[in-house]
Amino acid sequence: MITTLLAFIVTLGVLIVIHEYGHYRVAVACGVRVLRFSVGFGRVLWRRQRSPDDTEFVVCALPLGGYVRMLDEREDDVPAADRERAFNRKPLGQRAAIVAAGPAANLALAVCLYAMVHWIGLSEPKAVIAAPAAQTLAERAGLRSGDWIRAHSSDGQSWTDIESMTDLRWQVTQAVIDGRSLELLVSDRDGRAQRRVTLALDTVGSREVDSGLLRRLGLGAAFSEPVMGEIRPGGAAERAGLLAGDRVLEVDGRAVPDGQRLRELIRSAVDDEGAVPMRWRVQREGRVFDVTVTPALVEDGRTRIGRIEAYVGDAPETVTVRHGFVQGLGEAVAKTWEMSALTVQMLGRMLVGEASLKNLSGPVTIADYAGKSVQMGIVTYLGFLAVVSISLGVLNLLPLPMLDGGHLMYYLFEAVTGRPVSEVWLDRLQRGGIVVLTMMMSIALFNDVARLLGLH
Repeated sequence: MITTLLAFIVTLGVLIVIHEYGHYRVAVACGVRVLRFSVGFGRVLWRRQRSPDDTEFVVCALPLGGYVRMLDEREDDVPAADRERAFNRKPLGQRAAIVAAGPAANLALAVCLYAMVHWIGLSEPKAVIAAPAAQTLAERAGLRSGDWIRAHSSDGQSWTDIESMTDLRWQVTQAVIDGRSLELLVSDRDGRAQRRVTLALDTVGSREVDSGLLRRLGLGAAFSEPVMGEIRPGGAAERAGLLAGDRVLEVDGRAVPDGQRLRELIRSAVDDEGAVPMRWRVQREGRVFDVTVTPALVEDGRTRIGRIEAYVGDAPETVTVRHGFVQGLGEAVAKTWEMSALTVQMLGRMLVGEASLKNLSGPVTIADYAGKSVQMGIVTYLGFLAVVSISLGVLNLLPLPMLDGGHLMYYLFEAVTGRPVSEVWLDRLQRGGIVVLTMMMSIALFNDVARLLGLH
Protein backbone atom coordinates (compact mmCIF):
# COMPACT_ATOMS: atom_id res chain seq x y z
CA MET A 1 0.00 0.00 0.00
CA ILE A 2 2.80 2.44 0.90
CA THR A 3 4.62 1.64 -2.35
CA THR A 4 1.44 2.20 -4.37
CA LEU A 5 0.72 5.52 -2.63
CA LEU A 6 4.27 6.80 -3.07
CA ALA A 7 4.37 5.70 -6.71
CA PHE A 8 1.03 7.45 -7.34
CA ILE A 9 2.25 10.69 -5.73
CA VAL A 10 5.50 10.61 -7.70
CA THR A 11 3.60 9.90 -10.93
CA LEU A 12 1.19 12.79 -10.44
CA GLY A 13 3.96 15.09 -9.24
CA VAL A 14 6.17 14.49 -12.27
CA LEU A 15 3.34 14.80 -14.79
CA ILE A 16 1.85 17.93 -13.22
CA VAL A 17 5.22 19.69 -12.88
CA ILE A 18 6.17 18.91 -16.49
CA HIS A 19 2.77 20.03 -17.81
CA GLU A 20 2.72 23.30 -15.89
CA TYR A 21 6.39 23.95 -16.60
CA GLY A 22 5.56 23.84 -20.32
CA HIS A 23 3.02 26.64 -19.83
CA TYR A 24 5.39 28.56 -17.54
CA ARG A 25 8.49 28.33 -19.74
CA VAL A 26 6.74 29.50 -22.92
CA ALA A 27 4.88 32.25 -21.05
CA VAL A 28 8.16 33.64 -19.71
CA ALA A 29 9.71 33.37 -23.19
CA CYS A 30 6.80 35.40 -24.58
CA GLY A 31 7.27 38.13 -21.96
CA VAL A 32 4.22 37.26 -19.84
CA ARG A 33 4.48 37.79 -16.11
CA VAL A 34 3.70 34.55 -14.26
CA LEU A 35 2.22 35.27 -10.83
CA ARG A 36 2.02 31.73 -9.44
CA PHE A 37 3.21 28.23 -10.36
CA SER A 38 1.14 25.79 -8.32
CA VAL A 39 1.41 22.02 -7.97
CA GLY A 40 -1.90 20.91 -6.44
CA PHE A 41 -4.90 22.83 -5.15
CA GLY A 42 -6.16 23.97 -1.76
CA ARG A 43 -4.10 24.83 1.29
CA VAL A 44 -0.51 25.83 0.60
CA LEU A 45 2.03 23.42 2.12
CA TRP A 46 5.20 24.95 0.74
CA ARG A 47 5.94 28.36 -0.79
CA ARG A 48 8.94 30.04 -2.37
CA GLN A 49 9.22 33.52 -3.90
CA ARG A 50 12.51 35.35 -4.21
CA SER A 51 10.96 38.83 -4.43
CA PRO A 52 7.47 40.35 -4.76
CA ASP A 53 8.04 40.78 -8.52
CA ASP A 54 9.05 37.14 -9.10
CA THR A 55 6.89 34.08 -9.66
CA GLU A 56 5.49 32.46 -6.52
CA PHE A 57 6.09 28.68 -6.51
CA VAL A 58 3.76 26.67 -4.26
CA VAL A 59 2.87 23.07 -3.42
CA CYS A 60 -0.69 22.56 -2.19
CA ALA A 61 -2.49 19.88 -0.23
CA LEU A 62 -4.61 18.30 -3.01
CA PRO A 63 -2.17 16.86 -5.60
CA LEU A 64 -4.70 16.19 -8.37
CA GLY A 65 -3.62 18.92 -10.75
CA GLY A 66 -1.93 22.28 -10.90
CA TYR A 67 -2.01 25.65 -12.60
CA VAL A 68 0.06 28.58 -13.80
CA ARG A 69 -1.59 31.93 -13.03
CA MET A 70 -0.51 34.76 -15.29
CA LEU A 71 -1.04 38.51 -15.23
CA ASP A 72 -4.33 39.08 -17.06
CA GLU A 73 -6.57 42.14 -17.27
CA ARG A 74 -9.66 39.94 -17.48
CA GLU A 75 -9.02 38.62 -13.98
CA ASP A 76 -7.69 41.59 -12.04
CA ASP A 77 -6.61 45.21 -12.33
CA VAL A 78 -3.19 45.50 -13.94
CA PRO A 79 -0.94 48.52 -13.35
CA ALA A 80 -0.26 50.53 -16.49
CA ALA A 81 3.46 49.75 -16.28
CA ASP A 82 2.74 45.98 -16.42
CA ARG A 83 0.06 45.88 -19.11
CA GLU A 84 2.45 44.84 -21.85
CA ARG A 85 3.31 41.78 -19.71
CA ALA A 86 -0.34 40.73 -19.39
CA PHE A 87 -1.39 37.49 -21.07
CA ASN A 88 -4.42 39.02 -22.77
CA ARG A 89 -2.26 41.71 -24.41
CA LYS A 90 -0.10 39.18 -26.24
CA PRO A 91 -0.61 38.31 -29.93
CA LEU A 92 -2.91 35.41 -30.73
CA GLY A 93 -0.05 33.16 -31.79
CA GLN A 94 1.81 33.64 -28.52
CA ARG A 95 -1.31 32.97 -26.43
CA ALA A 96 -1.98 29.77 -28.40
CA ALA A 97 1.67 28.68 -27.96
CA ILE A 98 1.50 29.22 -24.19
CA VAL A 99 -1.68 27.14 -23.90
CA ALA A 100 -0.42 24.35 -26.18
CA ALA A 101 2.93 24.15 -24.36
CA GLY A 102 1.51 22.14 -21.44
CA PRO A 103 0.25 19.15 -23.48
CA ALA A 104 3.31 19.42 -25.74
CA ALA A 105 5.55 19.10 -22.66
CA ASN A 106 3.73 15.89 -21.65
CA LEU A 107 4.19 14.41 -25.12
CA ALA A 108 7.87 15.44 -25.14
CA LEU A 109 8.28 13.78 -21.74
CA ALA A 110 6.78 10.57 -23.15
CA VAL A 111 9.33 10.61 -25.99
CA CYS A 112 12.16 11.00 -23.47
CA LEU A 113 10.82 8.22 -21.25
CA TYR A 114 10.29 5.78 -24.12
CA ALA A 115 13.77 6.60 -25.41
CA MET A 116 15.24 5.80 -21.99
CA VAL A 117 13.36 2.48 -21.96
CA HIS A 118 14.77 1.59 -25.38
CA TRP A 119 18.31 2.65 -24.43
CA ILE A 120 18.34 0.82 -21.09
CA GLY A 121 16.58 -2.25 -22.44
CA LEU A 122 13.51 -4.03 -21.13
CA SER A 123 13.22 -7.74 -20.42
CA GLU A 124 9.90 -8.94 -21.87
CA PRO A 125 8.29 -12.33 -22.52
CA LYS A 126 9.26 -13.80 -25.88
CA ALA A 127 6.37 -13.88 -28.38
CA VAL A 128 5.77 -17.60 -27.83
CA ILE A 129 2.10 -18.15 -27.07
CA ALA A 130 0.29 -20.51 -24.74
CA ALA A 131 -2.47 -22.75 -26.11
CA PRO A 132 -5.40 -20.57 -27.24
CA ALA A 133 -8.67 -21.41 -25.53
CA ALA A 134 -11.16 -23.43 -27.56
CA GLN A 135 -13.27 -21.50 -30.09
CA THR A 136 -11.21 -18.31 -29.76
CA LEU A 137 -10.10 -16.47 -32.89
CA ALA A 138 -6.48 -17.57 -32.41
CA GLU A 139 -7.49 -21.23 -32.04
CA ARG A 140 -9.67 -21.10 -35.17
CA ALA A 141 -6.78 -19.50 -37.07
CA GLY A 142 -4.62 -22.54 -36.30
CA LEU A 143 -2.32 -21.14 -33.61
CA ARG A 144 -1.05 -23.70 -31.11
CA SER A 145 0.77 -23.90 -27.81
CA GLY A 146 4.45 -23.07 -28.27
CA ASP A 147 4.02 -21.15 -31.53
CA TRP A 148 6.60 -18.40 -31.87
CA ILE A 149 5.14 -15.30 -33.58
CA ARG A 150 8.08 -13.99 -35.61
CA ALA A 151 6.67 -11.12 -37.70
CA HIS A 152 3.45 -9.36 -38.74
CA SER A 153 2.10 -7.83 -41.91
CA SER A 154 -1.05 -6.01 -43.01
CA ASP A 155 -0.79 -6.97 -46.69
CA GLY A 156 1.23 -10.20 -46.69
CA GLN A 157 4.06 -8.46 -48.56
CA SER A 158 5.83 -6.13 -46.14
CA TRP A 159 6.83 -7.84 -42.87
CA THR A 160 7.91 -6.33 -39.55
CA ASP A 161 9.57 -8.34 -36.80
CA ILE A 162 7.68 -8.99 -33.55
CA GLU A 163 10.11 -8.14 -30.76
CA SER A 164 8.21 -9.54 -27.78
CA MET A 165 4.85 -10.62 -26.42
CA THR A 166 4.16 -6.98 -25.54
CA ASP A 167 4.81 -5.98 -29.14
CA LEU A 168 2.47 -8.72 -30.39
CA ARG A 169 -0.34 -7.55 -28.10
CA TRP A 170 0.15 -3.95 -29.26
CA GLN A 171 -0.02 -4.91 -32.96
CA VAL A 172 -3.14 -7.01 -32.39
CA THR A 173 -4.86 -4.21 -30.46
CA GLN A 174 -4.08 -1.67 -33.19
CA ALA A 175 -5.40 -4.02 -35.87
CA VAL A 176 -8.68 -4.49 -33.98
CA ILE A 177 -9.13 -0.72 -33.61
CA ASP A 178 -8.32 -0.17 -37.28
CA GLY A 179 -10.72 -2.95 -38.27
CA ARG A 180 -8.19 -4.94 -40.34
CA SER A 181 -6.90 -8.50 -40.37
CA LEU A 182 -3.32 -9.31 -39.39
CA GLU A 183 -0.94 -11.69 -41.14
CA LEU A 184 1.49 -13.49 -38.82
CA LEU A 185 4.68 -15.39 -39.61
CA VAL A 186 4.83 -18.30 -37.17
CA SER A 187 7.35 -21.03 -36.34
CA ASP A 188 7.90 -23.54 -33.58
CA ARG A 189 9.84 -22.56 -30.45
CA ASP A 190 13.16 -23.42 -32.10
CA GLY A 191 12.46 -21.28 -35.19
CA ARG A 192 11.69 -24.21 -37.51
CA ALA A 193 8.64 -25.07 -39.65
CA GLN A 194 7.62 -21.53 -40.55
CA ARG A 195 4.09 -20.91 -41.76
CA ARG A 196 1.66 -18.04 -42.26
CA VAL A 197 -1.43 -17.49 -40.15
CA THR A 198 -4.20 -14.95 -40.74
CA LEU A 199 -6.00 -13.44 -37.74
CA ALA A 200 -9.36 -12.13 -38.96
CA LEU A 201 -9.34 -9.21 -36.52
CA ASP A 202 -11.57 -7.20 -38.86
CA THR A 203 -14.46 -9.34 -37.60
CA VAL A 204 -13.95 -8.44 -33.93
CA GLY A 205 -15.15 -4.84 -33.63
CA SER A 206 -13.57 -2.02 -31.65
CA ARG A 207 -16.16 -2.27 -28.87
CA GLU A 208 -14.26 -5.36 -27.74
CA VAL A 209 -11.12 -3.34 -26.96
CA ASP A 210 -10.64 -3.49 -23.21
CA SER A 211 -8.37 -5.22 -20.70
CA GLY A 212 -9.82 -8.65 -21.60
CA LEU A 213 -9.44 -8.36 -25.39
CA LEU A 214 -6.30 -10.49 -25.79
CA ARG A 215 -7.67 -13.21 -23.50
CA ARG A 216 -10.88 -13.41 -25.54
CA LEU A 217 -8.87 -13.63 -28.75
CA GLY A 218 -6.82 -16.50 -27.30
CA LEU A 219 -3.57 -14.52 -27.00
CA GLY A 220 -3.69 -13.75 -23.31
CA ALA A 221 -0.56 -15.48 -22.02
CA ALA A 222 2.99 -16.28 -23.00
CA PHE A 223 4.07 -19.93 -23.16
CA SER A 224 5.34 -21.50 -19.95
CA GLU A 225 6.12 -25.12 -19.19
CA PRO A 226 3.44 -26.93 -17.09
CA VAL A 227 5.78 -27.21 -14.12
CA MET A 228 4.91 -26.63 -10.49
CA GLY A 229 6.63 -23.73 -8.77
CA GLU A 230 6.42 -22.71 -5.12
CA ILE A 231 3.99 -24.82 -3.08
CA ARG A 232 2.32 -22.86 -0.30
CA PRO A 233 1.87 -24.64 3.04
CA GLY A 234 -1.61 -25.97 3.82
CA GLY A 235 -2.96 -25.64 0.29
CA ALA A 236 -4.53 -28.19 -2.05
CA ALA A 237 -1.25 -28.74 -3.87
CA GLU A 238 0.61 -29.64 -0.68
CA ARG A 239 -2.20 -31.93 0.48
CA ALA A 240 -1.99 -33.76 -2.85
CA GLY A 241 1.73 -34.36 -2.32
CA LEU A 242 2.93 -32.11 -5.15
CA LEU A 243 6.46 -30.67 -5.07
CA ALA A 244 8.14 -27.76 -6.80
CA GLY A 245 9.55 -28.96 -10.11
CA ASP A 246 6.81 -31.54 -10.79
CA ARG A 247 5.79 -31.56 -14.46
CA VAL A 248 2.07 -32.09 -15.13
CA LEU A 249 1.52 -34.30 -18.19
CA GLU A 250 -2.24 -34.87 -18.09
CA VAL A 251 -5.34 -33.77 -16.21
CA ASP A 252 -8.28 -36.18 -16.29
CA GLY A 253 -6.80 -37.87 -19.35
CA ARG A 254 -6.26 -34.65 -21.31
CA ALA A 255 -2.73 -33.60 -22.29
CA VAL A 256 -1.49 -30.38 -20.68
CA PRO A 257 0.56 -28.40 -23.23
CA ASP A 258 1.56 -25.46 -21.05
CA GLY A 259 1.15 -23.65 -17.74
CA GLN A 260 -1.69 -21.46 -19.00
CA ARG A 261 -3.87 -24.46 -19.89
CA LEU A 262 -3.13 -26.02 -16.49
CA ARG A 263 -4.21 -22.82 -14.73
CA GLU A 264 -7.42 -22.77 -16.76
CA LEU A 265 -8.21 -26.38 -15.81
CA ILE A 266 -7.65 -25.62 -12.12
CA ARG A 267 -9.86 -22.51 -12.21
CA SER A 268 -12.66 -24.37 -13.99
CA ALA A 269 -12.65 -27.41 -11.68
CA VAL A 270 -15.91 -26.37 -10.00
CA ASP A 271 -19.58 -27.24 -10.38
CA ASP A 272 -22.82 -26.37 -8.61
CA GLU A 273 -21.88 -28.50 -5.61
CA GLY A 274 -18.33 -27.17 -5.16
CA ALA A 275 -14.77 -28.03 -6.20
CA VAL A 276 -14.28 -31.07 -8.46
CA PRO A 277 -11.39 -33.51 -7.76
CA MET A 278 -8.93 -33.80 -10.69
CA ARG A 279 -6.74 -36.74 -11.65
CA TRP A 280 -3.25 -35.51 -12.52
CA ARG A 281 -0.49 -37.49 -14.22
CA VAL A 282 2.79 -36.06 -12.94
CA GLN A 283 6.44 -36.58 -13.87
CA ARG A 284 9.03 -36.23 -11.11
CA GLU A 285 12.73 -37.01 -11.67
CA GLY A 286 11.95 -39.40 -14.53
CA ARG A 287 9.15 -41.20 -12.64
CA VAL A 288 5.50 -40.87 -13.76
CA PHE A 289 2.62 -41.30 -11.29
CA ASP A 290 -0.99 -40.19 -10.71
CA VAL A 291 -2.31 -37.97 -7.92
CA THR A 292 -5.73 -36.61 -7.06
CA VAL A 293 -5.89 -32.83 -6.64
CA THR A 294 -9.00 -31.18 -5.17
CA PRO A 295 -8.81 -27.39 -5.51
CA ALA A 296 -10.13 -25.02 -2.88
CA LEU A 297 -13.23 -23.08 -3.90
CA VAL A 298 -12.75 -19.29 -3.84
CA GLU A 299 -14.74 -16.25 -4.96
CA ASP A 300 -13.24 -14.16 -7.78
CA GLY A 301 -15.64 -11.25 -8.08
CA ARG A 302 -18.95 -12.84 -9.05
CA THR A 303 -17.32 -16.08 -10.20
CA ARG A 304 -16.36 -19.17 -8.21
CA ILE A 305 -13.02 -20.66 -9.23
CA GLY A 306 -10.67 -23.42 -8.10
CA ARG A 307 -7.29 -22.66 -6.54
CA ILE A 308 -4.51 -24.97 -5.32
CA GLU A 309 -2.27 -22.44 -3.49
CA ALA A 310 0.80 -22.98 -5.67
CA TYR A 311 2.67 -21.18 -8.42
CA VAL A 312 1.58 -22.94 -11.60
CA GLY A 313 3.86 -22.86 -14.64
CA ASP A 314 7.49 -21.78 -14.80
CA ALA A 315 8.58 -18.28 -15.87
CA PRO A 316 8.15 -17.60 -19.61
CA GLU A 317 11.26 -17.27 -21.76
CA THR A 318 12.26 -13.60 -22.04
CA VAL A 319 14.09 -11.41 -24.52
CA THR A 320 15.79 -8.06 -23.89
CA VAL A 321 14.46 -5.34 -26.18
CA ARG A 322 17.16 -2.68 -26.52
CA HIS A 323 18.05 -0.14 -29.23
CA GLY A 324 20.93 2.25 -29.93
CA PHE A 325 20.70 6.00 -29.41
CA VAL A 326 19.31 7.05 -32.80
CA GLN A 327 17.06 4.02 -33.30
CA GLY A 328 15.83 4.22 -29.70
CA LEU A 329 14.90 7.88 -30.14
CA GLY A 330 13.14 7.16 -33.42
CA GLU A 331 11.22 4.27 -31.84
CA ALA A 332 10.26 6.58 -28.95
CA VAL A 333 8.85 9.22 -31.30
CA ALA A 334 6.94 6.56 -33.26
CA LYS A 335 5.58 4.95 -30.08
CA THR A 336 4.44 8.30 -28.69
CA TRP A 337 2.67 9.11 -31.96
CA GLU A 338 1.02 5.67 -32.10
CA MET A 339 -0.13 5.86 -28.48
CA SER A 340 -1.47 9.39 -28.99
CA ALA A 341 -3.39 8.33 -32.09
CA LEU A 342 -4.72 5.25 -30.29
CA THR A 343 -5.91 7.41 -27.37
CA VAL A 344 -7.72 9.80 -29.73
CA GLN A 345 -9.27 6.89 -31.63
CA MET A 346 -10.52 5.23 -28.47
CA LEU A 347 -11.98 8.47 -27.10
CA GLY A 348 -13.72 9.09 -30.41
CA ARG A 349 -15.13 5.57 -30.54
CA MET A 350 -16.36 5.81 -26.95
CA LEU A 351 -18.05 9.10 -27.84
CA VAL A 352 -20.03 7.52 -30.72
CA GLY A 353 -20.69 4.27 -28.85
CA GLU A 354 -18.31 2.08 -30.86
CA ALA A 355 -16.09 1.37 -27.83
CA SER A 356 -16.97 0.58 -24.24
CA LEU A 357 -16.86 3.31 -21.59
CA LYS A 358 -15.21 0.69 -19.38
CA ASN A 359 -11.92 1.77 -20.96
CA LEU A 360 -11.98 5.05 -19.00
CA SER A 361 -9.76 4.87 -15.93
CA GLY A 362 -9.42 7.14 -12.93
CA PRO A 363 -6.93 7.80 -10.14
CA VAL A 364 -7.51 4.48 -8.36
CA THR A 365 -6.51 2.44 -11.41
CA ILE A 366 -3.56 4.75 -12.11
CA ALA A 367 -2.37 4.34 -8.52
CA ASP A 368 -2.71 0.56 -8.74
CA TYR A 369 -0.73 0.35 -11.99
CA ALA A 370 1.87 2.79 -10.66
CA GLY A 371 2.51 0.57 -7.64
CA LYS A 372 2.69 -2.61 -9.72
CA SER A 373 5.04 -1.09 -12.30
CA VAL A 374 7.42 0.16 -9.60
CA GLN A 375 7.61 -3.34 -8.13
CA MET A 376 8.50 -4.69 -11.59
CA GLY A 377 11.48 -2.35 -11.92
CA ILE A 378 12.44 1.16 -12.94
CA VAL A 379 12.27 0.47 -16.69
CA THR A 380 8.70 -0.82 -16.44
CA TYR A 381 7.76 2.22 -14.35
CA LEU A 382 9.26 4.58 -16.94
CA GLY A 383 7.12 2.94 -19.63
CA PHE A 384 4.02 3.29 -17.44
CA LEU A 385 4.85 6.95 -16.78
CA ALA A 386 5.14 7.53 -20.55
CA VAL A 387 1.67 6.07 -21.15
CA VAL A 388 0.05 8.24 -18.47
CA SER A 389 1.92 11.32 -19.74
CA ILE A 390 0.54 10.72 -23.24
CA SER A 391 -2.97 10.28 -21.84
CA LEU A 392 -2.69 13.55 -19.92
CA GLY A 393 -1.33 15.41 -22.96
CA VAL A 394 -4.02 14.11 -25.30
CA LEU A 395 -6.81 14.65 -22.77
CA ASN A 396 -5.81 18.28 -22.31
CA LEU A 397 -5.93 18.82 -26.07
CA LEU A 398 -9.58 17.77 -26.28
CA PRO A 399 -11.76 20.68 -27.47
CA LEU A 400 -13.55 20.96 -24.13
CA PRO A 401 -13.91 24.22 -22.17
CA MET A 402 -11.66 24.33 -19.09
CA LEU A 403 -9.06 22.20 -20.90
CA ASP A 404 -6.18 23.54 -22.96
CA GLY A 405 -7.84 22.24 -26.11
CA GLY A 406 -10.94 24.30 -25.32
CA HIS A 407 -8.86 27.49 -25.12
CA LEU A 408 -7.20 26.60 -28.42
CA MET A 409 -10.68 26.32 -29.94
CA TYR A 410 -11.44 29.85 -28.67
CA TYR A 411 -8.27 31.10 -30.35
CA LEU A 412 -9.17 29.29 -33.57
CA PHE A 413 -12.53 31.08 -33.52
CA GLU A 414 -10.73 34.38 -32.93
CA ALA A 415 -8.31 33.71 -35.79
CA VAL A 416 -11.17 32.94 -38.20
CA THR A 417 -13.59 35.71 -37.18
CA GLY A 418 -11.14 38.38 -36.04
CA ARG A 419 -12.88 38.74 -32.66
CA PRO A 420 -12.70 36.79 -29.39
CA VAL A 421 -15.49 34.64 -28.02
CA SER A 422 -17.99 36.80 -26.11
CA GLU A 423 -18.12 36.72 -22.32
CA VAL A 424 -21.66 35.32 -22.46
CA TRP A 425 -20.60 32.36 -24.61
CA LEU A 426 -17.47 31.84 -22.56
CA ASP A 427 -19.62 31.46 -19.46
CA ARG A 428 -22.01 29.05 -21.18
CA LEU A 429 -19.20 26.94 -22.59
CA GLN A 430 -17.43 26.84 -19.23
CA ARG A 431 -20.59 25.53 -17.57
CA GLY A 432 -21.03 22.91 -20.26
CA GLY A 433 -17.39 21.89 -19.94
CA ILE A 434 -17.78 21.39 -16.20
CA VAL A 435 -20.74 19.08 -16.82
CA VAL A 436 -18.85 17.00 -19.41
CA LEU A 437 -15.71 16.72 -17.30
CA THR A 438 -17.73 15.79 -14.22
CA MET A 439 -19.45 13.02 -16.19
CA MET A 440 -16.11 11.69 -17.47
CA MET A 441 -14.60 11.74 -13.98
CA SER A 442 -17.67 9.99 -12.54
CA ILE A 443 -17.53 7.23 -15.17
CA ALA A 444 -13.79 6.78 -14.61
CA LEU A 445 -14.25 6.56 -10.84
CA PHE A 446 -17.12 4.08 -11.26
CA ASN A 447 -14.89 1.93 -13.49
CA ASP A 448 -12.14 2.07 -10.85
CA VAL A 449 -14.49 0.83 -8.14
CA ALA A 450 -15.96 -1.84 -10.44
CA ARG A 451 -12.47 -3.17 -11.19
CA LEU A 452 -11.65 -3.32 -7.50
CA LEU A 453 -14.84 -5.31 -6.89
CA GLY A 454 -14.14 -7.62 -9.84
CA LEU A 455 -17.18 -6.43 -11.80
CA HIS A 456 -15.19 -5.42 -14.91
